[in-house]
Amino acid sequence: MPRTAIHTDHAPAAIGPYSQATRAGNLVFLSGQIPLDPATGTVVGEGDIEAQARRAFDNLKAVCEAAGGGLADVVRVGLYLTDLSQFAAVNAVMGEYFAQPYPARSTIEVSALPKGVAFEVDALLALA
Repeated sequence: MPRTAIHTDHAPAAIGPYSQATRAGNLVFLSGQIPLDPATGTVVGEGDIEAQARRAFDNLKAVCEAAGGGLADVVRVGLYLTDLSQFAAVNAVMGEYFAQPYPARSTIEVSALPKGVAFEVDALLALA
C-alpha cells in the first residue's frame, strides 16, 4: 500500500527523519506533537500543563486538517506525561477538543520528552 506524507506549516516541522503524519489508505498515523509554537519553534506554557496540552492538541488538530480530516475523525490517541499526577488537568483539556464518541486512548508516564516538555500526544485518524 502506498504511503503519503502529510505536512502543514500550522504545526511544528518534523525535526528528524519522520513526517508529521503518514497516510496509508484511509488511515493517517500522526506523529507525536509537543507544545511547540509552529511559528517560532519555542516551547509554549513552560510549567503550565494545561497550556502545554492545549498547544499540543492545537498542533495535532492542524495536522488532522492537513490530512483532510479533523479531531472528530481521530480513533485513537496516545498521551505521554512526565508526571502522571497531572493527568486530571490533561484529561480536562482533552475534553475541550473531543466529543463523544471519544477516541480510544492510552496514557503513559514517561521519564522525559523532547525539549524538556511535560506532555506529548499522538493519534490515529480514520478517513472515509
